Amino acid sequence: MAFAKIYTIGFTRKSAEQFFELLRRHGIQRLIDVRLNNTSQLAGFSRKSDLPYFLRQILGAQYLHEPLLAPTAELLEAYQKGSISWAEYAENFCGLMVERQIAERIPRSLFEESTVLLCSEPTPERCHRRLVAEHLAQSWGSVEVIHL
Repeated sequence: MAFAKIYTIGFTRKSAEQFFELLRRHGIQRLIDVRLNNTSQLAGFSRKSDLPYFLRQILGAQYLHEPLLAPTAELLEAYQKGSISWAEYAENFCGLMVERQIAERIPRSLFEESTVLLCSEPTPERCHRRLVAEHLAQSWGSVEVIHL
């Protein structure tokens, strides 16, 4: 099985220029949006209605939204409201990925081109995009995870 890279990025605390230059610098050809909520005005340049256009025009890159890689509304809300800790959230989300069989249902071939997982958190430490990337890397093997 060929070696692959899975990039991850968050848009928060980045200007559009910083965001798109990071993607350009790493040769990103596809962005997979793993957010549950991607239509809010707070998403700025990364709203689902705008991001495909910007990616195409600035980078010639493809946009995909993959809800299979997002948490459930109930799980996200419990974490955001402080009802559960990060450790509990991560454990529950990891169980959800296994239940959803994402390693079998998401084609590894999506990552044959430079592909990045997008979420909102500025850093990967407490973001589900990191959990997704790590789960796929562990399940598939021969995968390097790179956080932008």
